[in-house]
Amino acid sequence: MSDRRRFLKGLTSLPLATILANPRLAAAVSAGLQEVEAKLSDGRTIKAALAKPQGQANGSILLVHEWWGLNDQIKSVASDFANQGYTALAVDLYHGEVAVTRDGARSLMQAVNPKVATETLEIWVQWLREKSRVGGKVATIGWCFGGGWSLNASLAAPVDATIVYYGRVNKTADELSTLKGPVLGHFATQDQWINKEMVSGFESAMDAAGKSYMSYWYDAQHAFANPTSARYDAGDAALAWQRTTDFLIRHLRS
Repeated sequence: MSDRRRFLKGLTSLPLATILANPRLAAAVSAGLQEVEAKLSDGRTIKAALAKPQGQANGSILLVHEWWGLNDQIKSVASDFANQGYTALAVDLYHGEVAVTRDGARSLMQAVNPKVATETLEIWVQWLREKSRVGGKVATIGWCFGGGWSLNASLAAPVDATIVYYGRVNKTADELSTLKGPVLGHFATQDQWINKEMVSGFESAMDAAGKSYMSYWYDAQHAFANPTSARYDAGDAALAWQRTTDFLIRHLRS
């Protein structure tokens, strides 16, 4: 075994939060992912980062990045999912750009074309279905900007499970009618953006649409699950992650 393979194998024994909090470790893990490509209807190339499990996959997970873009942190989460036995695909809605400042992130987020982003997610969901074994299930997950787009992906290309970390969920019952699988939402009581009013409206719309969901609230701030954020809450992040992994086991492996 080469030194690099031995090093990467050793990283799999570290807690995910430890890797995410260390830029050098996250960069080392993300370097092990495979870049894959697909084409939009207009011929433009889109790219994503693929992490594959050892042996047969137990399902597939599509990851949508935060407003920062597809950085090493999100790729590291994909790698962790692969270590759990899933095929994990971290998509890129910023076409290769990654922000390092809040102003830069805001500009990239605001520049996203909703139609192009929706088509991109539909293509990658289909890509995962085609690459998976017959009957393989697919879930989506996203954080902040990506949390809203995790839900949007599931509306455009219905999947077996959807996970939203403090993302925009202001949808009507009619808009939610295409949902196939259950939705798991992680929300923060001190979040001034994704607040109680928005989430309560979402829950009412889900009830009206007859859809299954579970919402969890944490006494924390927006982005509490990001170890690189000043608002990170280790206890709440760990609890949310455990609920996420349990949810995926129930809905992808059953």
